Amino acid sequence: MRKENISDALNLLNDTFIDETDSLRSCCEMPQKNAILHKIYSVAGKYWKWIAAAACLSLVVLTGNWLLSQKTSDTRQTEKLPMLSITENTSDGMGFEGYMAYDISELINNNPWSETSQLSVLPVYQNSLSYDGDFNVSGADFGEMREFLIDIAGRLGIDANSLTIMDDEPDEEEKQIVTEKMEGDVPEGYFAPTQLIAQTSDIEITVDRTMQAVVSFEPAISLPKKYNFSYAASYEQIVAVAEYLKEKYKALIQMKHPQMNICGGDYSKYDTKLQQEYQIEFYDKGENDIDAIINYNFNQIAFHCDDNGKLYLASICQPDLSQKMGDYPIINTKKAKELLLKGNYITTVPYKIPGENFIAKTELVYRTGAREEYFMPYYCFYVELPEEERDGLKTYGAYYVPAVEKEYLTNMPLWDGSFN
Repeated sequence: MRKENISDALNLLNDTFIDETDSLRSCCEMPQKNAILHKIYSVAGKYWKWIAAAACLSLVVLTGNWLLSQKTSDTRQTEKLPMLSITENTSDGMGFEGYMAYDISELINNNPWSETSQLSVLPVYQNSLSYDGDFNVSGADFGEMREFLIDIAGRLGIDANSLTIMDDEPDEEEKQIVTEKMEGDVPEGYFAPTQLIAQTSDIEITVDRTMQAVVSFEPAISLPKKYNFSYAASYEQIVAVAEYLKEKYKALIQMKHPQMNICGGDYSKYDTKLQQEYQIEFYDKGENDIDAIINYNFNQIAFHCDDNGKLYLASICQPDLSQKMGDYPIINTKKAKELLLKGNYITTVPYKIPGENFIAKTELVYRTGAREEYFMPYYCFYVELPEEERDGLKTYGAYYVPAVEKEYLTNMPLWDGSFN
């Protein structure tokens, strides 16, 4: 309560009450406690209505000020969150996102989000990269890319001073050959570099404009014989390999709280034979639920085998998340499902949602494609597609509904039957 409000409230008391109260202060120096208490009760009883009036006035003023401050705070919170736009057309036309399994329970991952998560807001980031009509990229920071490459080399025990770092811009002879083949019609920026490269005798490190590093082991590395690191390895075998890699390459993983993410479980055909595939990834759990969600979606390291079951590649993602738009209110899964059934989703699946009963699984994820204008959370619904079922093997298509409250979106997607 402000000083002037207290003064105004006290002005409602008459002088007699103030004088008698002042006399009580002098009584307090005497040892007769019972007399003092009797005097206090007497004065308080005599002027209780003035005390109550002053207290009520104080409460009204305090409550008014608090409500005003809350309203101002809410207004400022709304004002400081910029509007967001949904990027819909990010498909490269390479088929649709679908996963084959006999049952949805076979499709697994270690997503730290669950439907019991008590989250009301999540961060949104602006993609530092932007694309023009010819898909030329701007916003790449080659200085940051170089630092990232040197950091990866250091994790592998490679002396940065021994590295020669180059980009992939073609030389003049290559440019001339391409220009002639395209009859001189070369789009602006066509020859711009896309990545940095460094090589040693047995390792190549590349970092692209999305801040993804790829470590290629040349030759590929054989694991101890007791480990099966192949496309046909079972879930249990892949878990054992992941435990081995976690310890063997902890310097490369470089996480305080590394969490194993064995993901996949969908079926693929190899030589007419169906088999499940799993991928080994790690992300840092962080200090809280939001840290875990962000690291799971953006900051991961994955290990890959070749056809002979050897370790030939590790990929490390570290996208630029410096341009944070803010922490945005998100909707719950019930509201997201309502939007899904209305057609407010993004998908590469060429089929309309066949019905609510075909929704098999829900996850909260970030869409992290290079051409997304904003990295924002979505609910991903895995929907069984009856058109794609073959001999009991089902296909589950992925449909994405924005998780951010619609009042912060300039455009709500509406599926029109085309690829997005």
